Amino acid sequence: MAVTNRSDIEVIDYLLRAESDVKEVVKITDQYPDLSIDEAYDLQKKLIERRMEKTKTKRLGIKLGLTSKAKQEMMGVHEAIYGYLLSDMLALEWEPLQQHRLIHPKAEPEIAFIMGEDLMGEEVTADDVMKAAKYVVAAIEVIDSRYKDFRFTLPDVVADNCSSAKLILGSKMVKPEELDLASIGMVMSKNGEIVATGAGSAVLGHPAEAVAWAVQKLAKRGEGLKKGDIVLSGALSEAIAFDMDDTIIAQFDGLGSVTLSSRYVK
Repeated sequence: MAVTNRSDIEVIDYLLRAESDVKEVVKITDQYPDLSIDEAYDLQKKLIERRMEKTKTKRLGIKLGLTSKAKQEMMGVHEAIYGYLLSDMLALEWEPLQQHRLIHPKAEPEIAFIMGEDLMGEEVTADDVMKAAKYVVAAIEVIDSRYKDFRFTLPDVVADNCSSAKLILGSKMVKPEELDLASIGMVMSKNGEIVATGAGSAVLGHPAEAVAWAVQKLAKRGEGLKKGDIVLSGALSEAIAFDMDDTIIAQFDGLGSVTLSSRYVK
């Protein structure tokens, strides 16, 4: 059963309420099992528009998900997914995240692109991305699915804006052509203990390839990247759960490090 306009409103309210109440909910495909990926992207766009109107935030950029071939095989899909980043999602290294505003967060180490010019079109390549990007920077994305036990189908996660919650950027910005982004190594630690390692090649072979894919997909909906956009190109390793008073540090060859810390604020 396709989602009707009235159901769109109900689904969007359902997901926004879960986020604002900091309470997990059952996945939407339990009620709409035939929800398609295209319909899920329609819901995602409407959700973002409502969220921007409600919170007075602005578009910050986009994020990529399922950029690992292993994750795609696990989900039974053949391509990545994308969601939107908003200005109120940007967190600062020196300000601990407010843990009580998150449901069951996880941290993912990523290479972020900061665009130096607009980029749009279904024929965009990784080379075009490298030329259009002004900087790359170490990043940690905090994903926080609104769904119970972090379990969902592909349409569920797309409609939920790909579990987007927060992002933290490192302080070192490097021109993309100065690094071999595919061979960049990454080590992530939690409270001083190494919990994950990875490399840029984990992201569709090269992070710029993931960004090019996103631009191509956005073009099908009449959109693209804008100058100043931040693009999270995808996780270099598995996501790591964290809790109150945890500190996570992701260190990247050539890009330095980025730190996430959390606390409970009454």
